Amino acid sequence: MLLFSLLFSNAAVASDAVERAGEILSVLLPVSGAGIALARDDRDGLTQLAKSGALTLALTFGMKYTISATRPDGGDHSFPSGHTSVAFSSAEFIRERYGWNYGFPAYVAASYAGYSRVESKRHYTRDVIAGALIGIGSSLLFTEPYKDWHIQPEVASSLYGITFSHVW
Repeated sequence: MLLFSLLFSNAAVASDAVERAGEILSVLLPVSGAGIALARDDRDGLTQLAKSGALTLALTFGMKYTISATRPDGGDHSFPSGHTSVAFSSAEFIRERYGWNYGFPAYVAASYAGYSRVESKRHYTRDVIAGALIGIGSSLLFTEPYKDWHIQPEVASSLYGITFSHVW
């Protein structure tokens, strides 16, 4: 009996750790996207991240409270997964804006966040897939690839020209 209790408690602790890791990743991904944009002084990127995040949240919570599906653990508002939609919105922003070198690890983290929601019995697989699609779609609507070269017209009282700048 003692052995059974120890084995069961280890499984519960492992499940809690998976859920906690997924929750942390769901927060770290948008923070990482903002951090990359800030490090590059990319104000347009911050705006795009904010717009895609706002649409992701509006769609996710609009659907949660309209559909009101029951969670595997008996709770409310299962469909779609909010943690997953935020994670994939951020991952797609990072990938589309800064490329696959940043995007691949972001997608791995977002996938783990989605997995953690199913593993911890907080969502069904359909909830996670829907959340991922909402997040990816929202970011695709607002995110443009980052351009290292910028061209800007210059007009002053005695000056007309074009400025070329490059960000390293």
